[in-house]
Amino acid sequence: MGAVPDATGRSSGYLGTPVAGGPRSLDSRFVTSRPRRPTSRTTEPRIAGASPADDAGALPQAVLWDMDGTLVNTEPYWIGAETVLAERAGSVWTQEDGLTLIGKPLTFTAQQLRARAGVGGTDEQIVDDLVAQVVAQVVEHGVPWRPGAREMLAALVSAGVPCALVTMAYAPLAEAVVDAAPPGTFQEVVTGDAVTHGKPDPEAYLTAAARLGVDPTLCVAIEDSTTGIAAAEAAGCRVIGVQLFTAVPPAPGRSRLAQLDQITIDDLRRVRAGEVIDLL
Repeated sequence: MGAVPDATGRSSGYLGTPVAGGPRSLDSRFVTSRPRRPTSRTTEPRIAGASPADDAGALPQAVLWDMDGTLVNTEPYWIGAETVLAERAGSVWTQEDGLTLIGKPLTFTAQQLRARAGVGGTDEQIVDDLVAQVVAQVVEHGVPWRPGAREMLAALVSAGVPCALVTMAYAPLAEAVVDAAPPGTFQEVVTGDAVTHGKPDPEAYLTAAARLGVDPTLCVAIEDSTTGIAAAEAAGCRVIGVQLFTAVPPAPGRSRLAQLDQITIDDLRRVRAGEVIDLL
């Protein structure tokens, strides 16, 4: 299979053409224990202002970001790590196998590796091995930011719009990405090892909104997988699907892009107001 260059031009060594130091303690942005499941899609907004009906043209109360495939192109690292485990078990793992797992909880990936490739170990052992391999790739090659990601994050910080990272990756990898962003970029981080129900369940997005003190229906979520999009839509967010390795199908109310540098922060106002921006 062909190698794919990351954002710095380095080759990841895996995955085909897209569709279009020591341990540290985690800081307070990270959800480090499994929270009680939110029971409502709405909370009292932290950001003061007029009612939604009087708030036309306002920026989102927050932007909730998926990580792998959306902010950063780490999917080749994940599929490469899955392939290593399968080969150790004397089996074969294809690109197509890996693509079916994009956006899914890592425990589900572990179960599939065990069932389809004969990989030994518990869910926790398999996941720990995968995470360690991917973190090592990020440490060696740097964070492979997707086009427009850092610029959009900087614009949101400048405008005072809070951001949360909402990912099914585990805390060690999420921390590496957060640390590579300018200080203050992310106010909250919700990872796959900190929720009871992974995507497509809305728990992670509802948890992020609750921790930020915002109404998820007045937030914009940015995702690349149908699994993550389903989670964000179930939480009531306005959703932008950024297509990479798997197709983002059209749907009512869903905006779609090929990459983040196709839009500006002003377009997020339009999406929050209910306008659909479809650039695929």
